[in-house]
Amino acid sequence: MKGLFWVGVALVGYTYFGYPAWLWVRSRWRPRPVRCAPCFCPISIVMVVRNEEEALERKLRNLLQLNYPPDNTEIIVVSDGSTDRTNHILSEFAQSSRLRAIFKTRPHGKAAGLNDAISAAHGDVVVFVDVRQEIEPDAVRLLVENFADSTIGCVSGQLMLANVGSQENATGMGLYWRIEKEIRRMESLSGSTIGATGALYAVRRSSLVDLPEETILDDVFIPMLVLQQGMRAVLDSRARAWDLPDQGRQREFARKVRTLTGNYQLLQLAPWLLTSSNPARFEFVSHKLMRLFVPFALGASLIAPFLIPGALYRAALVLQLSFYGLGIWGLMYAKRGPSARVADAARTLILLNTAAVIALARFVTGRKVAWGGR
Repeated sequence: MKGLFWVGVALVGYTYFGYPAWLWVRSRWRPRPVRCAPCFCPISIVMVVRNEEEALERKLRNLLQLNYPPDNTEIIVVSDGSTDRTNHILSEFAQSSRLRAIFKTRPHGKAAGLNDAISAAHGDVVVFVDVRQEIEPDAVRLLVENFADSTIGCVSGQLMLANVGSQENATGMGLYWRIEKEIRRMESLSGSTIGATGALYAVRRSSLVDLPEETILDDVFIPMLVLQQGMRAVLDSRARAWDLPDQGRQREFARKVRTLTGNYQLLQLAPWLLTSSNPARFEFVSHKLMRLFVPFALGASLIAPFLIPGALYRAALVLQLSFYGLGIWGLMYAKRGPSARVADAARTLILLNTAAVIALARFVTGRKVAWGGR
């Protein structure tokens, strides 16, 4: 039992603290800067939507106002079996020579829609965006500057969870997302990011292949294919997209379940990720897969002290029960004061790891998820 306890503690400690600490050292010991330069190559901005009448018009105006040469920009939007006013809005905007709409009569999922958009794209660089987020005017131009470096195959923008121009939330899921972005930044500084921000990322068209139609995480699958081809995937934090800071606890939880389900699915779709064919195998396991084991490590670390005598293990048990108790309190009541910060961290930990368990259950039972996510 003692071994089980310490293995659990070590796994949790490495996932949340050890790997970020190693990245911090590596990014300073062996940095790999990107040689950015002005670049205005032809680009194709692609987006897949389904029943997005509320957000679509705002998003299309946002895309048409980006600071990138119009003659070198095409916008391709796939409507995946929409039944609201989405197709009508696209038809109106398609009168612009810069926008092409592809209408699917039946829904086939986001990945299938992306395949259609990529097949229709003519740009040297394909920029992937989602409908909900607002992209800053210079963001795409800044992304494309990275492709002046021939070693770069994929560039991720940065998603800001706040009202445009304001500060991000430093608690709860906001804090989790800030930590996640810092991990990606350090990965990028010393090598490649493991995945991209789905709301805004760009890839050389020559590196793209058809996605399996059931793919959940295109923003991880595509960057990993880029790495397999010997190029880098990096983060450019200057290129920003903004999303509402609070989409509701239920929606955020569903989004995390989807993302973690996608991590399991990646192993099924691309088993080479765990072989030497993946030049970032260590980073992929540390960043993506270890988080899937954390709920079970936490469970082992909590259960084992019940069965082990000794003051150290009793103290560990009391600390864990107190931490989870604060998390439950944070879920149920308003959060103010110093203890609220600890309660918020505990609440977030509980939610994230509950999502991981549900994701495993969904993956094992074969429940399909084709839409959503950040």
